[in-house]
Amino acid sequence: MCFGPFAKLCHWGPISALCIIKCVTGMTMHCNNLLWPGKSYTGMLNTLCFMSLAGLTLYNFLSAIAHGPGYLPNDWAPENINDTKHMQFCKVCNSYKAPRSHHCRKCNRCVLKMDHHCPWINNCVGWGNHAHFIAFLTFATIGCLHASFILGTALYRSVYRVYTIDVYQRNQVVYLGLYGTIICVLSLGFAIGVVIAVGMLLYFQIRAIVRNRTGIEDWIIEKAAYRRRHSNNPFIYPYDLGVWKNIKQVVNLSCQPVGDGIHWDVVDGCHEYSLTVEQLKQKREKRSRARLYFVVKAASGCWFPISHGVGVLCHPPCTDEERIALQPEDQVVVTRWRKYWLFGEKVQEENGEPTKRIRGWFPKCCVVEASEESPSTSSHDCNTKYKAN
Repeated sequence: MCFGPFAKLCHWGPISALCIIKCVTGMTMHCNNLLWPGKSYTGMLNTLCFMSLAGLTLYNFLSAIAHGPGYLPNDWAPENINDTKHMQFCKVCNSYKAPRSHHCRKCNRCVLKMDHHCPWINNCVGWGNHAHFIAFLTFATIGCLHASFILGTALYRSVYRVYTIDVYQRNQVVYLGLYGTIICVLSLGFAIGVVIAVGMLLYFQIRAIVRNRTGIEDWIIEKAAYRRRHSNNPFIYPYDLGVWKNIKQVVNLSCQPVGDGIHWDVVDGCHEYSLTVEQLKQKREKRSRARLYFVVKAASGCWFPISHGVGVLCHPPCTDEERIALQPEDQVVVTRWRKYWLFGEKVQEENGEPTKRIRGWFPKCCVVEASEESPSTSSHDCNTKYKAN
């Protein structure tokens, strides 16, 4: 068991990322020495450039984990108590949610300017570590692009036994051997995979910074546009201050977060709580659509359950949200529907103590709608249960 600063590293995400970094770095340096042996200036330049990129990648990766996204203090409330009417309340943290803050189910804390929870750093990406995360993505993409060139060249010359001549005019054979070739191919696959996958993530993160939006805020804006599709009063996003000002809120040479993560500049015509007011309206509409269901068949909480039929097994929700276990006689308030799956929150008895909300996906065949089993059950009862949790 890990404690202290190493606790976040004891997870499959950081361990896998560190193994990939070590594998690509070690094999690239070995191939670099085979391609340009001795004191070749080309080899020294490649070594310097690549090791700089590898070092900066590792530094920013560990910094993104160690610094964290920044968390809203427990029991937090705005200075002006009248502002609480514009804010959501988190029962788990026992505090109001500041603008741009969201509760992360995995971290079990309210995160400042939360973008998403990244399993590779086993932490959220938010106000406190966004700059380090962007730097990590940037150096990882450039470094793996450099590594792909060196590994690909070494593999090609090893297979075809092409000679290289160093500055001392000695013929050198790039010979990897069986195990070396296997590791080189594996490292090249990792490097190309990082360039593609991390490069795409870097593109989306740069776009988010330029527009000053998080991934969660993109979803809020999309729902706001849909909600007002028949209205002449479109929703104005309050934090888009212009490209240059948006970039300066995240990117700087020190990679230190700007501001306090709670108070944010807004455009003219908006106020500090414009986004939170829109969120509250969306929550009310969500509650109005919620339906109460009774569990009639146990759900195991597995991601790919076999016992519930081929349709459930072959049509899982395309999301990393949790799957929840249910028992007969449980009640669930459902807010999202799919053909074979439902998303909802388990109704729990109130005992005066804050409890962790149990919500996620489960097979549709395990429940029956309350109105079908008991016509006396009204939507008002459902909304009451939903608000209670």
